Amino acid sequence: MRLPDGLRPGFWLVFWREIGWLARRPFLLALTTLVPLAMMGVMTAIFSAGLATRLPIGVLDLDGSNLSRSLVRIVDATPDAAVAQRVGELAEGRQLILSGKIHGLLMLPRNLERDVIAGRQPEVVFFYNTQTMTSGNLVLRGVSSGILTAAAGIRLTLRTAQGAPVDAAQADLTPIPVQAHPLFNPTLNYAHFLLAALLPSILQIVIVTTSAYSVGLDFETPHRFRILRRLGGGLWPAMAGKIVPYTIIFLMILGIGDAVLFGILDLPLRGRSWLLVLAGILFILACQFLGALLALFLKPMGSAISIGTLLTAPAFGYMGIGFPRLGMNAFASAWGALLPGTWYLTARIDQTIRGTPLDLSWKPVLILAAFVVGFAGLTALRLESLRARASAAAVSAVPQEAV
Repeated sequence: MRLPDGLRPGFWLVFWREIGWLARRPFLLALTTLVPLAMMGVMTAIFSAGLATRLPIGVLDLDGSNLSRSLVRIVDATPDAAVAQRVGELAEGRQLILSGKIHGLLMLPRNLERDVIAGRQPEVVFFYNTQTMTSGNLVLRGVSSGILTAAAGIRLTLRTAQGAPVDAAQADLTPIPVQAHPLFNPTLNYAHFLLAALLPSILQIVIVTTSAYSVGLDFETPHRFRILRRLGGGLWPAMAGKIVPYTIIFLMILGIGDAVLFGILDLPLRGRSWLLVLAGILFILACQFLGALLALFLKPMGSAISIGTLLTAPAFGYMGIGFPRLGMNAFASAWGALLPGTWYLTARIDQTIRGTPLDLSWKPVLILAAFVVGFAGLTALRLESLRARASAAAVSAVPQEAV
């Protein structure tokens, strides 16, 4: 069989040896395929609903009037909150929040209806747990919108009862109307931005650690290094043969994740698919070379895997999804900027939710390309250093063998 131009026989020897290693090493096979697929499946099951609705809250109604019961019904009708518990005192509500049975407590004060009719401004208090930011903010939004709607209706009723025309009363309530137009993800679908960000974050950890493990298997000792060079017919074909099988596998895993996001969860693709694919290839290669660098510089192999996990595991917090990167300090911003996943995530958001124009979409892709070139260059320098050291050791060993 004639091999393609530019590929030496050693490339295919190492390529198929890596495929065989996956069959003979259950840990490597699980780390490469089963672990990312299982984690993606769990995350997809968690966020498949897209939007958290009907989150349970409690109510402490100290008034017991028709108005307070109407407020409870209005809040319960909002899509974000559902009245699940009625409590008799604040201590009971606090305990329910701490136990996680409810996400907030709405307290309606005594004499609520009397004060409203008298034109006073009674305070309605809502307690919620700010440590659970997502659920806390959602129930706060639901309660706030329900109370504001009820308050606007009460003010409108009072003004019309005093003889004001309906149109004039409505104009007095909102003298400067605001038109709000949510962009990019108006439904706040968590599958479209949170799940779509979590999957590359998981894959980044897996690619770096797998690359550190697979490269470390051949570079942990000088003997294994010599065997790899002989199998590959040279250092560069051997290194290419090691990397390419995993590149193909990770592309398939990324493709499976995107197939679920676009095909089942209806993630929009408002940009260019070919640019998204290009960014994905560069992202995988950059993570692979990062893992290879760790394996070449750190011995033993376990140290490379540990450092790779330490670098990539907290990376999601610095990608700008849970907290905007513009508000981060210099350390957090630099950490995020030095990892390929941050820029791949930017490219994904640009081409899916935002639909960024082509001329504005190249920055994250070019940065990913710079990562690939930079990490590959450092890998090449380290490999040349190892080869020179091995050649020097071989030359110095010749006279001793002759004696």
